[in-house]
Amino acid sequence: MEKYVITVSREYGSGGRLIGKKLADELGISFYDGELLSLVAKESGYTEDFVRRNDQKKTQSLLYHLYIGSQILPASDMIFIAQSRVIKDLYNKESCVIVGRCADYVLRGFPNVINVFVTAPLESRIARVRDEYNEKADNDNYKAYMMKKDKNRIAYYNYFADDAWGKVQTYDISVNSDIGIDKSAEILTDYIKARIAK
Repeated sequence: MEKYVITVSREYGSGGRLIGKKLADELGISFYDGELLSLVAKESGYTEDFVRRNDQKKTQSLLYHLYIGSQILPASDMIFIAQSRVIKDLYNKESCVIVGRCADYVLRGFPNVINVFVTAPLESRIARVRDEYNEKADNDNYKAYMMKKDKNRIAYYNYFADDAWGKVQTYDISVNSDIGIDKSAEILTDYIKARIAK
């Protein structure tokens, strides 16, 4: 396999971004998460601030669409289209790891794409978000906080993709990061190296 792309989808707080970064470092390839937004800004002509504010957001309600009509696409749709072009451009240019942003859907059917899903028990994800990410939840209700984060992620994916987020059949491998970030990255690296060698 000459060039390849690894997409990483993840539950909020599962450490998927950290695992993706370790994968990229271990494999000696580029890593894209927030860095993708700068490329999307250049591609779209929007400011990076505008792209960040509209990143990974689904559009408004049906009433909003009816009101806007055919005049203009909502900002989040335009960002998604530009983001998809950037993801496909990266696929054509280099081997890399791309975290989130429906990259697994955007590159569905493309050869040499390995789709990874990272999960973890809710208690582990809450501990990581609270203790490592230092995020604060209203009234310390981290369960509701996490459910809302995942709900937004699911809604975004299901809006733009024609499949359900987290559906096991759409991924090549899934890992439960409760075994640790380093061990999860090690398992995924071994799997990816085996796939690349085929």
